[in-house]
Amino acid sequence: MAQTEPNLDHDISWFLLPSYWAKMLVALISFLCFANSYDGDFVFDDSEAIINNKDLRAETPLGDLWHHDFWGSKLSSNTSHKSYRPLTVLTFRINYLFAGGFYPVGFHVINILLHCTISVLMVDVFSILLGGLQFSNKGRRLNLAPKTSLLAALLFAVHPVHTECVAGIVGRADLLCALFFLLSFLGYCKAFRENKEGHNFSIFWVLVSVILGAIAMLCKEQGITILGLNAVFDALVINKLNVLELIQKLLHKDKSLENAGLLRKGLLFRITLLMSGGASILYIRWRIMGTGPPAFTEVDNPASFSDSLLVRAINYNYYYSLNAWLLLCPWWLCFDWSMGCIPLIKSISDWRIIALAALWFCLIGLICQALCSEDSHRRRILTLGLGFLIIPFLPASNLFFRVGFVIAERVIYLPSIGYCILFTYGFSLLSKQAKKKKILAVAVLGILLINVVRCALRSSQWRSEEQLFRSALSVCPLNAKVHYNVGKNLADKGNQSAAIKYYREAVRLNPKYVHAMNNLGNILKERNELQEAEELLSLAVQIQPDFAAAWMNLGIVQNSLRRFEEAEQSYWTAIKHRKKYPDCYYNLGRLYADLNRHIDALNAWRNATVLKPEHSLAWNNMIILLDNTGNLAQAEAVGREALELIPNDHSLMFSLANVLGKSQKYKESEALFLKAIKANPNAASYHGNLAVLYHRWGNLDLAKKHYEVSLKLDPMAPGTKENYNLLRRKLEQLQKKGGA
Repeated sequence: MAQTEPNLDHDISWFLLPSYWAKMLVALISFLCFANSYDGDFVFDDSEAIINNKDLRAETPLGDLWHHDFWGSKLSSNTSHKSYRPLTVLTFRINYLFAGGFYPVGFHVINILLHCTISVLMVDVFSILLGGLQFSNKGRRLNLAPKTSLLAALLFAVHPVHTECVAGIVGRADLLCALFFLLSFLGYCKAFRENKEGHNFSIFWVLVSVILGAIAMLCKEQGITILGLNAVFDALVINKLNVLELIQKLLHKDKSLENAGLLRKGLLFRITLLMSGGASILYIRWRIMGTGPPAFTEVDNPASFSDSLLVRAINYNYYYSLNAWLLLCPWWLCFDWSMGCIPLIKSISDWRIIALAALWFCLIGLICQALCSEDSHRRRILTLGLGFLIIPFLPASNLFFRVGFVIAERVIYLPSIGYCILFTYGFSLLSKQAKKKKILAVAVLGILLINVVRCALRSSQWRSEEQLFRSALSVCPLNAKVHYNVGKNLADKGNQSAAIKYYREAVRLNPKYVHAMNNLGNILKERNELQEAEELLSLAVQIQPDFAAAWMNLGIVQNSLRRFEEAEQSYWTAIKHRKKYPDCYYNLGRLYADLNRHIDALNAWRNATVLKPEHSLAWNNMIILLDNTGNLAQAEAVGREALELIPNDHSLMFSLANVLGKSQKYKESEALFLKAIKANPNAASYHGNLAVLYHRWGNLDLAKKHYEVSLKLDPMAPGTKENYNLLRRKLEQLQKKGGA
């Protein structure tokens, strides 16, 4: 590394800043790009990975994180996603504990700071990749490309394709992986220092690099690829290996491989350490995963389910070209690219084949230059650029195993390092040929500014699900999942009419989309359009026979249509496919209550409360049924048990107060009624029943007061007006007697 190489900085017109100020600038710009996402909501996958993930709760043993996947499911389960990222989940848990709950601000701030940190580290990484690795006599690493490393780091910091990783909280897996990925690379570089005795390397730092690579993989699977990149860097930069020359010697069985650099400076020993470490990490990872790779569906990755090898190969390469286009022109961004967003290429006459040809034309040209160029500096930079572009992308390429997506912007976070290297090198070549270098510099500055604006706009779209889902409609209008998510968001806000429109479109685009059918059927059920609801739900369970939620909703519809036997069968089918299904037991109990099968109803509701102790509706129905059948002592016992588990539930207070009133425990009943009214002062029935209690108790003035409040809140309240009139007549009679 004492050898002098051409310096890219000589050829470009760009800012020259001291290292400290360059890093401060990169940190500031990267912060400004994504700062407006700090107060965004939990969106899209955040719900499953964070809000519904029990591994974040304090009551879940910390050790469970090492046996669960990213979504909180057991890795041994056949339904597990097999995404093993315990360190990422651990940071979510720490966020949750420090915030005292699910408050998204803290989660978003950590993501923004992580991206800023990574962008700052990129200044050092790019200075090595573009300028080479050299140390001073004191062992301090020298930055031989301060201008180009700053430009490349800025390109990385402001790339809009990173928005999903930064603004989407689940993107922290990619951020943490990238952080330890870079630390592993920088650690590996520390293994090589020049001193007076010659060129040595430190086994300690090589092992540290392997450990950091393992930590990166525990944040996200892509992290393991750094070990391969360290080996490539070692061969090309440390040993200055000429790959083409080596291949030629191997083909001609030349025994002078040592002269080719293969065994010089301990390269073979270091690569053996890296390979051994990587193989050990992968073996342990495979053993932990338990039951083989995850099972994905055709809608997740349709090309991988094609019977034709040619169709699979063409579409995989088309996906690669689209990923490359997102790096070159990150304007059309979407939170999800599955479910028909990108129709399959089934014939070579499809015009989209041009994209494949363009991709491979560029790649082959770059590879030829990387292997055959007489300029060793060019060979090194291009090979490193291609290495950092391709190797981190391999786990998402479908080459080794099927992945659960078509395109995912988050997986381009690390490959964008290679893109920034190639872009910066291309800019330096153009600057070398250009007479007016400042015009080129202004153009690149314009690209950076456009990307900053695009990042800010895209970050604002990630602030809420409504904006995020609607932004995808223009990018992926054929994506059924986009329409489904827009519909679900509208339904959650109570806009059922608009939700129906989007659910119908989702089903039209994907006639086998059972979740859209289930949600649409659910809305139609609530709107009493029972016939169509039944047709949709029946079709959903026909397509996916183990869809428990659809079976339950079908049972509810059949119950409403008074087809009780079919409803009961549907409920039990749902429970068969999902053993722990408290809501289904609750609805089954309602069916039995309608059929006057009181014991069966109580048993079903008891099962619901065993599975979900906070199931207020099931507790309430048990109390009411026991009350209505005259079992006041049992109703009281159930009510007290329920309030111990859910002490602040005003509906339970109300139900138990009614039971206590009938048992003539007026004082205790009054206290519960008043507590329920304090929690929900606008419930007419609470005031009306308290008035009845006072009426029975003989507190007629208080009874009159609460009857009047009840009638004011609900003038049509059943029975209240009659009771109030009875009370008024009684009060008039008492007044007459008093006057006499």
